[in-house]
Amino acid sequence: MNNWKDCQLGDILTFQRGYDLPKKQMINGEYPVVGSNGIIGYHNEYTTETPSITIGRSGNTGKPFITYSRSWSHNTTLYVKEFKGSDPVYVYYLLKTLDLGNFAGGSAVPTLNRNHIHTLDISVPLLSEQVEIGRMLRALDEKIANNTKINHHLEQMAQAIFKSWFVDFEPWGGVMPKDWQTVEFSSFLTPRVEKSNDPTIPLFSVTDTGIYPREEKFTKNLSKTDTKNKKVHETDIVFGMSREILNWGILRSPFGAVSSAYNVYAINAKINSKYLESFIKTHSFYFKDLIRPATREGQGVDKGALMLKSIYLPSDSVLSKYYEIEDSLTAYIREKDEESARLAALRDTLLPRLMSGSLSVETRHALSLQCPA
Repeated sequence: MNNWKDCQLGDILTFQRGYDLPKKQMINGEYPVVGSNGIIGYHNEYTTETPSITIGRSGNTGKPFITYSRSWSHNTTLYVKEFKGSDPVYVYYLLKTLDLGNFAGGSAVPTLNRNHIHTLDISVPLLSEQVEIGRMLRALDEKIANNTKINHHLEQMAQAIFKSWFVDFEPWGGVMPKDWQTVEFSSFLTPRVEKSNDPTIPLFSVTDTGIYPREEKFTKNLSKTDTKNKKVHETDIVFGMSREILNWGILRSPFGAVSSAYNVYAINAKINSKYLESFIKTHSFYFKDLIRPATREGQGVDKGALMLKSIYLPSDSVLSKYYEIEDSLTAYIREKDEESARLAALRDTLLPRLMSGSLSVETRHALSLQCPA
């Protein structure tokens, strides 16, 4: 660390409060509007040149976000107005290590004051080393983002194949081929009643999806001390029972658990879970009547009505061909997910060591040769 210098955060950058822009005043355009949680919309004007770095000012405070384009920095953020000769990409990753949310004040809505963080003591390398460190970490994140984009396209491809083979035909109200059949959910769904209070099992929550289910079903960690949690196995389907919208998802992890607010069902061998997932995605209208209005007894998905719903199945020969295609796409998606997980673990291991200067120049050079170009 001979070439590193001790200074304050305000010596390498200047934070500025973002600009107010109510949702109703957004005019759709090319510039992302960045709030405390990331991109919240798009607008036809911008406030910040590229690259734009923000941190949450109110609400979700201190979390850094970078866009490699011009953007509108929302008033819920502080944005970097001036980099003072430092490398912007390095600055972004440095901010990720500072845990700035701890400096927020206010009891009702936490708020971050830029004057409180400008005086933080830090240590930074020469500009040439900043550029090298930023390039290495950015390469890892761009590879992860590219994998996510590839998987999104593969998911769209799988959905398009399903639609072409099974939805455009639409047997509902028409004449179904003789070798097709309809089966009730009760014939292939079995309620899962296993409890889980194992703190090593990841706990999930079905996301708020609106009318249509999103691809990322399980994201929110729940209390690991809740002895009423329900265990979820891979390919189990989960239906939310606490909202007036159709929340559901199929677990793609080896195992997990959800709170008692959800109903968990095992899918037996009679039907492939990917076929069921694609069917529900493309027939969301067919499941709207499962949503039970809020009453004194609760709200959510009507379990009895769900089990009486039917799904159509093509012939075994058609399904076999479809599953072959689906399995190959799923295997490639999983491969990309696993690669992204490895890259994220490498990034998270390197980040504090790179920012502290504990990695030698030689080690950084060797690692840079291994990082994605």
